[in-house]
Amino acid sequence: MDLVKIFPFTMGITNHRGAGMKILFAASECDPYCKVGGLGDVIPALAVALRKIGHDVRIVLPKCASVNEATPFVAVGGPMIVNMGYGVEFAQLLSTEYRGVTVYLVEFNRYFGRGGIYGECGEGYCDNWERFAFFCRAVIDACQFLNWSPDVIHAHDWPTGIIPALLSVHSRPEAVRSSGSVFTIHNMAHHGYAPMELLDFVGLYDHYWHPFAMEACGAVNVMKGALQFAGKITTVSRTYAEEIKTSDYGHGLDDVLRYRASDMIGICNGVDTDIWNPLTDRFLPRNFSAKSMGGKMICKRRLQAHMELADGDGIPIFGVVARFFEQKGLDVLCDILPDVVKNMEVQFALLGSGDKHLEWRFMQLMHNFRGKVSCRIGLDNPLAHLIEAGADFFVMPSRYEPCGLNQMYSMLYGTLPIVRATGGLADTVENYNEKTGDGTGFVFRDLTYSALYNTIGWACATYYDRRGDVERMRLSAMGKDFSWAKAAGEYERVYGAVAPVRRCGAPQ
Repeated sequence: MDLVKIFPFTMGITNHRGAGMKILFAASECDPYCKVGGLGDVIPALAVALRKIGHDVRIVLPKCASVNEATPFVAVGGPMIVNMGYGVEFAQLLSTEYRGVTVYLVEFNRYFGRGGIYGECGEGYCDNWERFAFFCRAVIDACQFLNWSPDVIHAHDWPTGIIPALLSVHSRPEAVRSSGSVFTIHNMAHHGYAPMELLDFVGLYDHYWHPFAMEACGAVNVMKGALQFAGKITTVSRTYAEEIKTSDYGHGLDDVLRYRASDMIGICNGVDTDIWNPLTDRFLPRNFSAKSMGGKMICKRRLQAHMELADGDGIPIFGVVARFFEQKGLDVLCDILPDVVKNMEVQFALLGSGDKHLEWRFMQLMHNFRGKVSCRIGLDNPLAHLIEAGADFFVMPSRYEPCGLNQMYSMLYGTLPIVRATGGLADTVENYNEKTGDGTGFVFRDLTYSALYNTIGWACATYYDRRGDVERMRLSAMGKDFSWAKAAGEYERVYGAVAPVRRCGAPQ
């Protein structure tokens, strides 16, 4: 059965291109206000890049308790009506400005006045489906409240996945009557399952309870609904866009992605070079560039001192900054580390948090190999910058990686990444060629003990035996253009394909 037969006008799109589009980002994270992972870095950086090329970009977020109260938010008018399926609620819309981009926060303490964005102590909130369904409804109603009609609403990951469906109904508010929708998959693993009651809760209807709409395995799959109803779908690297159309990486939705393949594109994330730039980085003890590398050695010495690693300019440091989860392949790194530090003259500097068992294992390794392995648990932005600058190599053995940012940060700082060939890692890191000395890092394919051990050994041997190749690779890596300018141009073309959209939506 074809989705268009059920929702005959949902897919009807009138192409429109032009400068100065009005674009609304809806997201659950945005640095510096609320952040858990890479999504929080992408949202503000892409918004600023689009603003620089002439678009009116605004961001709307839930106001979690973790938002810095020192941020100068101001209330936008009086209480805002949020039209839920069961009646109305009242929320407060707040606003501020980030580098020329207007940022709105939806304040509603019943759902968002909590310590975490998604959960606490490693556990997600049991009512996350309600919390983010309410947020999606509030995003739509905020446009009406502001009397502002975006050409495109760009929803990011499952917490905003109901928005494309809300834009498909006939009775949507006048402010979004012609708004197109774009949905970006930042991580295909998280779908946002909810009971059937979600549809009534948010004001959708029985037509959406269908395998060709939002139903999956007897529940509402929010990600599936976003993929079905979004005008265009993007994900964050070309390789990941292909991987998720397979059963190995599609997490049960690969058939939907194959169906929507003509409307999906992979656009690699960029780096906010106003923040990640070794020449201007305010967190470094000494700045440096490809033309003047002396500061990198000073950063290395500071990193050794800060992390209580043994002194030694000639010992290679392998850095890790990551969330400690199985996705990142860090369990395999834990497995090999004892043999690596026993058999190779190396040091490891690790920073992150997440899985409590992984945290414990890394702390035990630090205890067992003092001076060679050091680990800090938690979020520490200055230390993350110091590791990127002071390390010689950066380890990312991910099982899957939609895009990844740290490998790009590393290359800009002359730190050579060691990565598994998946997703954005495969798209951004060029494997070392021993014959020519070319490359920007070290790439392996299978996430096994021997593959990771041997690749770290390969990097270590190159450092000691072919130092000239290491220096050549560093300069090549630092010369790469990972700025957001290219990605912003690609997103501009995607927006032009869906704005404005004329559609009648599901029958009421």
